[in-house]
Amino acid sequence: MSNQKSKRSDPRAHSRLVVDGPKQAPSRAMLRAVGFTEADFGKPQVGIASTWANVTPCNMHIGDLAKQAAAGADAAGGKSVIFNTITVSDGVSMGSPGMRYSLVSREVIADSIETVVGAEGFDGVVAIGGCDKNMPGCAIAIARLNRPAVFVYGGTIRPGAKRRDIVAVFEAVGGHAAGKVSDAELLDVERTAIPGAGSCGGMYTANTMASAMEALGLSLPGSSAQEAVSDSKHHDSRRAGEAVVRLIEQGIRPSDILTRKAFENAITVSIALGGSTNAVLHLLAIARAARVKLSLDDFTRIGKRVPVLADLRPSGRYLMSELIAIGGIQPLMKRLLDAGLLHGDCLTVTGRTLAENLAGVDDYPSGQDIVRPVGDPLKKDSHLVVLYGNCAPEGAVAKISGKAGVRFTGRGRVFDGEERATRAILDGKVKAGDVVVIRYEGPRGGPGMREMLSPTGAIMGRGLGKDVALITDGRFSGGSHGFVVGHASPEAAVGGPLALLRSGDVITIDAVARSIDADVSRAEWARRKRAWRPRKPYATAGVLAKYARVVSSASDGAVTD
Repeated sequence: MSNQKSKRSDPRAHSRLVVDGPKQAPSRAMLRAVGFTEADFGKPQVGIASTWANVTPCNMHIGDLAKQAAAGADAAGGKSVIFNTITVSDGVSMGSPGMRYSLVSREVIADSIETVVGAEGFDGVVAIGGCDKNMPGCAIAIARLNRPAVFVYGGTIRPGAKRRDIVAVFEAVGGHAAGKVSDAELLDVERTAIPGAGSCGGMYTANTMASAMEALGLSLPGSSAQEAVSDSKHHDSRRAGEAVVRLIEQGIRPSDILTRKAFENAITVSIALGGSTNAVLHLLAIARAARVKLSLDDFTRIGKRVPVLADLRPSGRYLMSELIAIGGIQPLMKRLLDAGLLHGDCLTVTGRTLAENLAGVDDYPSGQDIVRPVGDPLKKDSHLVVLYGNCAPEGAVAKISGKAGVRFTGRGRVFDGEERATRAILDGKVKAGDVVVIRYEGPRGGPGMREMLSPTGAIMGRGLGKDVALITDGRFSGGSHGFVVGHASPEAAVGGPLALLRSGDVITIDAVARSIDADVSRAEWARRKRAWRPRKPYATAGVLAKYARVVSSASDGAVTD
């Protein structure tokens, strides 16, 4: 452990209240039926939160990883109890009404893990996630509970034939609509892009959030850069079970790890890897759960000095498996630390500091071109650009690699909802020079802030990636690229500026000036505002309606607490 003081406390502070003494005989009777022995009642209990489900390749293998984590906790002197929470598949639901439930699931997952751990009196937690929303959902629950915990990433998928992945399928759909991809070619891409278990293979949201979680200190070193189907991932899961028992014994809690500096490290690593815009949304939400002050402007402040180093998809050339083959993200983090861009004194789940974890890490092999040196970056500052202006006075988040330019001016093509926009793109009605505006897709308006991979994939597939911009109050899959701006706040559903835009309005997006403005006078804005009326809610009952009533703005992380 580092020279930080160990805060040893009762390792059974929570489980003791459930299983000790004559009064708790009924509790013990129930637990005996699920496999507890007499000796187990004297051990710290470790909840293994598994996100196993057969609804998505991202999570189809996590049941086995949960068993490994449980075995590790038991071997280290704890008593493991495996339980499940839900997951949904973004890749399956993308482009459909079902995608409205994706961001909602983050909150359901966080609530459910908190509920089980709190109800059962677990002394520690291992949470295992493999898809976009269950990962931050796990982290939010860990932060709220503030009990010793380790997060395990389920791991990335191996490449499909011809280095294909899920984004190749979405872009093939656009190519098919443009006549560039035949029926047979589209079917071949569909059949070969997803070869088995694991999260989507580029630096999309899952791999971005896994890397951010490791940078936060919530995962063991190397956890974020392992293939789902590998001995290393099994070993990582078992070690996580062992590690959480040590954390319980040492009294190290998430509040000791999830500091302001740790979140700055997570932002830095996400930028250096060219990660997903969803990292902004999720890190804001996790920070709120951890009671750490974090805002959109922190991404701008850090982004001005942190370069993009990794040439990874969607904007770059390489897949996560190819980064793993040269050493993963640990050498990149060591480079950032040596350049003074990471806080090395942050505590991690190893019980050591980040700097101590990285001390023995070797650099990448010579000749590799996946990760650039800090002094010779792909982009000298962040690709995640926070924009302000009359289209987004509370902020919007752009993903600007620079490959499609840094400034775009065009006439707006306004669509109420994703389906109408996607249909227009596929039908060839969106032309070069257009700024596609997709509104009423925000946290409340969607509800659920759907990801716009279908329209952005269609734009790229039709060859318009450098000629068309897209603005939305929804969000983007980590697989989206091009000149795209999401999270526009306040959203259209509450009368935000996107609700007032009209087709034909001239809109300028400037990544250098960090602005997003429509050429509309204040008087005209005011007139349109007076004439605007709220739309009828998409849902009036059930979880979507409940979510829409309580969710905050995207600029605050779209949280429900």
